[in-house]
Amino acid sequence: MEIRVLKYFLTVAEIGNITKAANSMHLTQPTLSRQLQDLERELGQKLFVRGSKSVTLTPEGMVLRRRAQEIMELVEKTENEFFSIKDDVSGDIFIGAGETKTIKLIADVMKTLQKKYQKIKFHIVSGDSEDLSEKLDKGILDFCIFIEPFVPDKYNYINLSEKDTWGILLRQDDPLAKKESIKVEDIINLPILISRQAIKKSFENNPILDWFGDNFDKMHIAGTYNLLYNAAIMTENEIGYALGLDRLIADTLNSPLTFRPLNPKLQVCVSIAWKKNQVFSKAAKLFLDEMNVKFN
Repeated sequence: MEIRVLKYFLTVAEIGNITKAANSMHLTQPTLSRQLQDLERELGQKLFVRGSKSVTLTPEGMVLRRRAQEIMELVEKTENEFFSIKDDVSGDIFIGAGETKTIKLIADVMKTLQKKYQKIKFHIVSGDSEDLSEKLDKGILDFCIFIEPFVPDKYNYINLSEKDTWGILLRQDDPLAKKESIKVEDIINLPILISRQAIKKSFENNPILDWFGDNFDKMHIAGTYNLLYNAAIMTENEIGYALGLDRLIADTLNSPLTFRPLNPKLQVCVSIAWKKNQVFSKAAKLFLDEMNVKFN
């Protein structure tokens, strides 16, 4: 399987038309069609459903698209690392991050490093812990910012100096907004929007599930999310009360929403992690050095 052919495959998957894809890559349509057919024979799977004017991916084609995108990301990252060997002060650093205000601590380190090495570039990839840890394990990311719960045994990591606080995002005009904090009995019969990763039972110690205790099975879970901003829009439209972290959604006079911490208070650690025995690029190693200076 050649990188060049994977590029062809991804282009056709994106455009959805072999002739247009061939034109965009300055190939003839028969040449591109032959390359795709050879790829299908090599893998022993049909990758496209061919229509009169368009092509769509089969389930097997969807699997290959995901893997091909990961391969191309890793190829690009590897090329950039080797290009940066020529220059001691350049390179790309890829950091995965969930939603947390403590990203500002990482931004401080970025700023310090960029003042010293202006050619270093930072790339932030947002997502939930499952998606990001998969990219970290495959080498697509150099570092990942994890919010408890996560599996620390797999990685080396640094605990950041601040913690995030769990609470309820609700409308300013809601009666619960008069409370300074929210107890489980306040919300047990209310529609709750909750982070998918926060309620995974695969973690040995899950602070959210521990906080709810036996009451969790009694909760009315109205929906789940992986980005609190989307949950905030749902809350604003009275679909439910969003359970999330503090300092992510603005609490101002102009905002229809406000945040109330849980009672008893629930705070979680935030860490930046990397693979054990990771071989870093020069840029990534400089970043880790600055992290150690700031937090160790």
